[in-house]
Amino acid sequence: MLSLENKETIKSLVEEFLKQTTLDVGIKRVDLASDPPRFDLETDSPSLLIGEQGQTLFDFQRLLNLVLRKKIGFEARAEIDINDYKVKKTAYLEDLARSTADEVALNKTEKELPFLTPWERRVVHLAIVDRNDVLSESRGQEP
Repeated sequence: MLSLENKETIKSLVEEFLKQTTLDVGIKRVDLASDPPRFDLETDSPSLLIGEQGQTLFDFQRLLNLVLRKKIGFEARAEIDINDYKVKKTAYLEDLARSTADEVALNKTEKELPFLTPWERRVVHLAIVDRNDVLSESRGQEP
């Protein structure tokens, strides 16, 4: 668990990182109490920073975390969201997981979901982990 001092350092570095990108993005909310610290960003052009299926957002976060690790010198991380993309996507995936699980339990047949990224699969698995009438599993190999 990170100390408050380290979280404050991460906050300063995230602010500096955002300035250096020269992108039109602002920090809407900061949650230093979460682990890792969470930064909710806002922009007028979210599709540019979110990308297809959130890929640009996850790449942006990966780059930010590499910078944090290099600057701080330990396993520092930050979680970022842009225009509540992850919040909305999580709610959608949880609803999809629950409704699919209900259908599977009712019909007693397997159901396959469309391709999901590793983050999306994790959200789906966690949404129904407490159910004992269905089982979720990932199959196949990533590209």
